Amino acid sequence: MPHGSVETARRGTAPRATATVDLVIPVYNEERSLPGCLQVLGEHLRRDFPFDWSITVVDNASTDGTLRVANELAETMPNVRVLHLDRKGRGLALRTAWGYSDADVVVYMDVDLSTGLDALLPLVAPLVNGHSDLAVGSRLAPGSRTVRGTKREMISRAYNKVIHWTHGARFSDAQCGFKAARTDVVRPLLHQVHDDAWFFDTELLLLAEHNGLRVHEVPVDWVEDVDTRVNVTKTATDDLAGLLRVARAKVTGAATVTGLPRRPEPRAEHPQAVLAERENGLLWQLFSFGLIGIVSTVVTSVLYALLRSWWPPLLANLVALTVTTLWNTEANRRFTFVGRAAASGRVHLQGLIVFALYYVVTSGALLWLDAAAPDSSRWLEVLVLIVSSVVGTALRFVLLRSWVFRPAADNPAGNPAAGNGAETASMSEKETA
Repeated sequence: MPHGSVETARRGTAPRATATVDLVIPVYNEERSLPGCLQVLGEHLRRDFPFDWSITVVDNASTDGTLRVANELAETMPNVRVLHLDRKGRGLALRTAWGYSDADVVVYMDVDLSTGLDALLPLVAPLVNGHSDLAVGSRLAPGSRTVRGTKREMISRAYNKVIHWTHGARFSDAQCGFKAARTDVVRPLLHQVHDDAWFFDTELLLLAEHNGLRVHEVPVDWVEDVDTRVNVTKTATDDLAGLLRVARAKVTGAATVTGLPRRPEPRAEHPQAVLAERENGLLWQLFSFGLIGIVSTVVTSVLYALLRSWWPPLLANLVALTVTTLWNTEANRRFTFVGRAAASGRVHLQGLIVFALYYVVTSGALLWLDAAAPDSSRWLEVLVLIVSSVVGTALRFVLLRSWVFRPAADNPAGNPAAGNGAETASMSEKETA
């Protein structure tokens, strides 16, 4: 077996029920918390879970006594087994354990049990009855109740918004440590998921939706683990790089997995007559573009002020501009140039390029002024900035209208009748709302 070996395996002796469920718990240096976790989880499963179950503890190359404690628990607790890996990585742990499991449904949960276990049955049931292919717990869905700090709350919401803007995702929470999947469906996807760390969850869900699978979302009760070892800044950087990689895979076709079940696509929420009316109205486009630009400026300022309390000025400014540019592009796609393009990594990459050109125009004008008239007054500098901003904004509007969101007749990627079924009709219809 890749990357590790089974240290201990125990199976229940009860007759097979309607389904078997394997609950995977990745651990790294958790010798103190693991016993309590397994005791609470085991008691809940015996009392309230109607399916045959097993628990797989995946030791992620722990350096303390976690592996020893896990093996001791497996010797005394029924239906518990241990898998040891030689290197770290939550994604690696899930890929290995899920790929090895012979259960009908595989589950992932964190060792700290931050998510209330009352959500476990609603998470698994839609997979057992065939209604859905994957299921995720959500801390952001209506009905969820969470307790966590302001910083992590804001970062989580911002990250999930970026996923929506760049990929048109329908799930609300990509990284809640509470997920399940039908084993026969998730195995082919695992070969296409390349991340071994924290982006694994997001990549799996994006690939699932891209391939037409149904993702069921369950609102959860969740309490933050203040002893978390996640490096938020590095994780955020890796996640943004991962989003670009998945977008590229979608464009090139590398994200398409054959042999998976297809689900019916959602209907468009905008009547076609309204879409056509907005599509052809230049006056509407100018008004919407200007209004979105004003909102973007305000959001950039507020976001910069918040990020500045944690990060240095250049990093805070870069993140604020990048996030608001992604939002700006998505808002223009949804409201200004309705129906011209589906949400995709290509659209947002082009939007970032357009913003970069705008930045070059405005900054270049100031650099030219400084070289041509180094002793110029502040008022002249402001005047040059205003003029260059007007020119840059006009250029940005023209490029968005003619390049990024060019009419569907000239842009097969934005035309629901063109292209492949996985990326055109489904994406353009579902994201026009």
